[in-house]
Amino acid sequence: MDPDAVERIDGVHPVLRRVYAARGIRRADELDMELGRLAPPAALSGLDAAVPVLADAVRDGQRILIVGDFDADGASSCALAMLALQDMGAAAVDFLVPNRFEFGYGLSPEIVTEALKRSPDVVVTVDNGISSVDGVAAAREAGVRVVVTDHHLPPEALPAADALVNPNLPGDAFPSKHLAGVGVIFYVLAALRQHLRDAGWFTGRAEPRMADYLDLVALGTVADVVPLDRNNRVLVEQGLRRIRAARCRPGIRALLEIAGRAPDACTASDLGFAVGPRLNAAGRLDDMAVGIQCLLATTVSAANQHAQRLEALNRRRQDIEARMEAEAVSAVDTLSRSLETEQGLPSAICVADSGWHQGVVGIVASRLKERFHRPVIAFAPVGDGELKGSGRSVDGLHMRDALEQVATSAPGLIHRFGGHAAAAGLSLDETRLDAFRARFQAVVDERLGRSNLGGVCLTDGPLAPAELNMEVARAIRTGGPWGQAFPEPRFDGVFEVVGARVVGDRHLKLRLLPEGGRTAVDAIAFRAVDAGWGDDLSGYVRVAYRLDVNTWRQRESLQLVVEQLQQGV
Repeated sequence: MDPDAVERIDGVHPVLRRVYAARGIRRADELDMELGRLAPPAALSGLDAAVPVLADAVRDGQRILIVGDFDADGASSCALAMLALQDMGAAAVDFLVPNRFEFGYGLSPEIVTEALKRSPDVVVTVDNGISSVDGVAAAREAGVRVVVTDHHLPPEALPAADALVNPNLPGDAFPSKHLAGVGVIFYVLAALRQHLRDAGWFTGRAEPRMADYLDLVALGTVADVVPLDRNNRVLVEQGLRRIRAARCRPGIRALLEIAGRAPDACTASDLGFAVGPRLNAAGRLDDMAVGIQCLLATTVSAANQHAQRLEALNRRRQDIEARMEAEAVSAVDTLSRSLETEQGLPSAICVADSGWHQGVVGIVASRLKERFHRPVIAFAPVGDGELKGSGRSVDGLHMRDALEQVATSAPGLIHRFGGHAAAAGLSLDETRLDAFRARFQAVVDERLGRSNLGGVCLTDGPLAPAELNMEVARAIRTGGPWGQAFPEPRFDGVFEVVGARVVGDRHLKLRLLPEGGRTAVDAIAFRAVDAGWGDDLSGYVRVAYRLDVNTWRQRESLQLVVEQLQQGV
């Protein structure tokens, strides 16, 4: 951290100045989140090919079919494309999302067969398609034009679409490489609107405001956990402002309310931990169409009905997840006991079970990664002797690149793979699991080693007892948006436990007295019981925590959210 940078950031709370400087902020204008700070669309390659195709489709009344993905980013992208194209005057717009249990991911030849039943003139992929070589070929062979909009890392062989728009394509000059799928389609549609405006299309008809869709952009961007670079922070902040001002989709408001979050005080974490999981539950267990319909709903009543269905799916997902996580932890513990080495657990964990649900393995992998501080891949059967795996990685290991190295070194071992640095998916024959596990282990050992497996907790340092107050908590709450690569501030300190009780079976409610302080503060340690902590916790502890504003019966109070705890300091 540049100590001089702290002093150059004026007009913000001293604690936030320190936090911003640690995240590379050097000037106050870097905190300007106004729309004018967005990177212009011009540098995004592929727009010059995509926009004319879409403009012709809008002007000529052609049938446009949006093919989405079955996660929250895909749902947000699909809803945004539907709404914006309709608002621009498109006469026939529909959507199709592959059911993960029948068709898998992306614009596959099988989903093209389904798409052709609707006789589209143009197919637009959102949050997928950059790897769909065969699917794009099938669509074009049938006479359908294809516009691919995606943000995933491209493979060596690209599909022969009419247009490819992806900031990660070779040679692309767009400054923000971390757009989510919803961010990519937002830019495509912004360029389309400009093209139609220049052509006089909106003379005598209403012209949509692209800013009106930023609530969806914020949701998809946060839920997909893409790095919040400057451009993404602007998109998210502008979307959050619209949600707080009650200028958002009824479906987003309904999902916030059913999760017990106040829309008028919505933060990025509310989108990431309340709205996103409820949308994702539809894609994991049922059909993402219900999530998209929730986002498309135009009335409060319809939005609430969809939200209630998503809430029921999310509760079911939580039950399945709890069972699978317990089984996975038991399997890892058994593995640990069976290893008679000084190093203990291997540097990579691969677990599988014939009874696991393929839609939930990603969450299980994430839980195991957090618990054991290792890259994890969890597998579930999908039929015909095939396993589907979902991986989550730790800092220092790019999960997709690691899978690519496995695929290159052992041709035929992996059927398909794709993803990001932090998360990726793959499929393979169940008979090849042991071979994959050994190969993946070797790649992780080579790329990562064991020095990065200690679960190091990075913080913004300690806060003085006098800084544990609502002023600082509110400043942090409004000082974001926080997220991937621009993390919410985390502090550490030594506290005396003056009260502890278990709540909700798995969580620990605490009263903590800061070292050198006179006033105890409330704290909550989620899932602490799983880690072995209980209501007998006492003495002095060192904790890593976030400051939070807790709202209960319309009253606000300070609360520490404990993320790590060490006893006996």
